[in-house]
Amino acid sequence: MASYRGVDSMMFSLGVISWVQALPDGTFGIFALGSSLNTRDKYTYATDAVTAATASSSTSITGSAAGNSVLGIFALGSSTTTRNKYTYSSDAVTTATASGIACSKRAATGNSNFGLFMTGAVSASSGREKYTYATDVVTSATAASVAGERGSATGTATVGIFAPGLTSAPSNVRDKYTYATDVVTSATAASAGNQYGTAAGNSIFGLFAFGTDASYTTSATVDKYTYATDAVTAATASSAAAYLMSATGNSGVGIFALGFAGGTVATRDKYTYPTDVVTAATSASVASYGGCATSNGISGVNT
Repeated sequence: MASYRGVDSMMFSLGVISWVQALPDGTFGIFALGSSLNTRDKYTYATDAVTAATASSSTSITGSAAGNSVLGIFALGSSTTTRNKYTYSSDAVTTATASGIACSKRAATGNSNFGLFMTGAVSASSGREKYTYATDVVTSATAASVAGERGSATGTATVGIFAPGLTSAPSNVRDKYTYATDVVTSATAASAGNQYGTAAGNSIFGLFAFGTDASYTTSATVDKYTYATDAVTAATASSAAAYLMSATGNSGVGIFALGFAGGTVATRDKYTYPTDVVTAATSASVASYGGCATSNGISGVNT
């Protein structure tokens, strides 16, 4: 039996996985739809209901988001420095501290105290910023090992795993960012180079959906990154090959918006973590691509 104090526990018996949640878990995710819209959806995990969330302060595309159980910080992308703060209890959207550099096509993840946002807009960059939620202070974070764009990220309460996306070509490189020390080390590489993907996970593993290769051929491939061992294995594929996706979830499920899959779609997948089963999730309110998402907590990660 593997036991994780204060986070999810996994108990293996006759091949059955039992998940025990020791901390509060998220109940919904906020999806900024992208596609140069200001629309946001609220996805309630228990009922699979999609309702309107408070819109962003301006239109956005290829942004990024991170947060904790109280608020989400949305970088609007569109090569701007603008960020919104979404307070979950009131659905209020207010101005968050801006980035020091215009951003687009970047990724973010974090824990209960801060979010780490990749920065840059027009071309590959190794820059990162740390957004401290309690004070709304933005500081420089340790740079990535390689400049990239069109990447993805997810992690635990102690580390973030960043896929840089496009470097000189779609890359399989991944960085591990240790929050306590701000040290960046090599993480286990992806099973193939990719760009324009997305990621979500819980305290045990992260799921990285691939997006496209160098020729912009879309993929349904998903890697599972197990944090305790840094092992990368095949996860259940997406329901369709897609890119310009977004994803978030709680400790039990990940909701993946497919974005562009042979055309702009409203399709979302639900990935149930204990069983690795992918089923249809409730569609977005509008077909869209290039969005971003975060939730009101993942047990043991940012609650």
